[in-house]
Amino acid sequence: MINKIAGKIVDVFGEKIYNGVVSFENGVIVDIDASEDDVPDIYIMPGFVNSHVHVESSMLSPVQFSRLAVRHGTVAVVSDPHEIANVMGVEGVEYMIDDSKKTPMKFYFGAPSCVPATSFETSGSVLDADIIDKLLQMKEIYYLSEMMNFPGVIYDDNDILAKIQFAKKYNKPIDGHAPGLTGADLKKYARAGITTDHESSTVEEAEEKIKLGIKLQIREGSAAKNFDSLYTLIDKYPNDVMLCTDDSHPDDLLEGHIDKLVTRGVSYNVNLFNLLKATIINPVNHYKLDVGMLRVGDKADFIVVKDLKDFDVVETYIDGVCVFLNNIVHINNVKSDIINNFKRNAIDENQIKLPFSSKKMRVITASDGKLLTGEEVVLPKNVDGFIESDVDSDILKLVVVNRYNNTDSPSIGFIKGFGLKKGAIAESIAHDSHNIIAVGTSDKEIVAAINKVIENKGAVVACENNHFSYLPLNIAGIMTNMNAEIAANKYKEVNNHALELGSKFKNPFMTLSFMALLVIPELKLGDKGLFKINEFKLSNLFVD
Repeated sequence: MINKIAGKIVDVFGEKIYNGVVSFENGVIVDIDASEDDVPDIYIMPGFVNSHVHVESSMLSPVQFSRLAVRHGTVAVVSDPHEIANVMGVEGVEYMIDDSKKTPMKFYFGAPSCVPATSFETSGSVLDADIIDKLLQMKEIYYLSEMMNFPGVIYDDNDILAKIQFAKKYNKPIDGHAPGLTGADLKKYARAGITTDHESSTVEEAEEKIKLGIKLQIREGSAAKNFDSLYTLIDKYPNDVMLCTDDSHPDDLLEGHIDKLVTRGVSYNVNLFNLLKATIINPVNHYKLDVGMLRVGDKADFIVVKDLKDFDVVETYIDGVCVFLNNIVHINNVKSDIINNFKRNAIDENQIKLPFSSKKMRVITASDGKLLTGEEVVLPKNVDGFIESDVDSDILKLVVVNRYNNTDSPSIGFIKGFGLKKGAIAESIAHDSHNIIAVGTSDKEIVAAINKVIENKGAVVACENNHFSYLPLNIAGIMTNMNAEIAANKYKEVNNHALELGSKFKNPFMTLSFMALLVIPELKLGDKGLFKINEFKLSNLFVD
């Protein structure tokens, strides 16, 4: 049976809009006819593609992620499963693939290139070159995921170079991750075969990469937000730019996805068709995705929107099946399976006590909406012979606990910027190894928050005075198998609790989760201690 939809056709390839009728049958567009008759005042256009996302960062399984994303016109995502791979290894990658097959939304997974991200932290698994070789041979694996170990590329690490060669052998793109990399080092990184980068924060950095043949992915997630800094490059380099979210928490996904970036781009007077190239044509072509782009013979992957200003989605079709109509999602509300790797028992306050030293100490400086951190050197606060959080100076104790064994001592540092005035927050989402990370105003509160995470074998927690708000994360300690809307609203409640504790950040949990990511400058805290990324080595807390 041939289905027909009439409206204003948005032809991204022809860069024109005209009245017409789209006909589709058996999941394929069989005809697009221009019409001189009046048509409904709606716009029919290709569906959006997110060019780089970690689905796990939504804290939702692929099925539940899709139930929110299709509301916003997303029909496909290029997904790097390295979050769950760091916890569960190949089993985690296979889990994401299997769960994604339960939903019509299109997921295109990569082989995680850096598990763990560095050798200076404890992860739940290690994916060496031989394992990557096997993953890249799978038909469900479309690319080599972001090469975060850019020093390994620059300094010819054999395992890293072998992974790159396997990607080239199977003719699969290689994603990049090179914050602040420039000059000769960037040129070598590009020559190695890196094809994309989503870590640029300035126009100058982005243009240098584009001119070396690296596609720019403009990122706008829950923590890192680069669209306002980089959007002018969409018109300047329309064939070399894609849009992505990278990491987006469930409450943000509830409000919008790639559609929000297109809407903002239009409000900034970016050319509409260049915007749509960045969200549709460029990712489909770059990753060789089997996604329709509203042409005869294409898969019937398209959306219907009210206008080309706010892009309010009325209908979403994937392979000719209507998955969203009249504010109702037509995707089965499947309960995802549970897998996990969590071996930590509860800790006590003595394990995070730090004897006072008269030496100055290094403090991580964090900023809202940025993954990059700085470093300050300050005198510690002495409380009865121990160093504790200095709430008045906004220098708070930061703790990372290895969740993969029960013997390692917690790692302790200090951080400035969170602004908590009381209580503590903790979570088992700590990029990329996903140990437990916590920040708080007292040792008692920090330990209480950490132990609530341990009790649930994964959670995001805000607490004060034995009052807890938390979202359990029973899938690998980083996702929940709750219904998407319930999980998103529960997370919003926990995040609001963190704000009530005094946090200055819009998304304190997202920012906290990146304070353990040892591949983004300048100073971070892993389960083995402070790490200076620019020197690529562990660092002492105290300054000699």
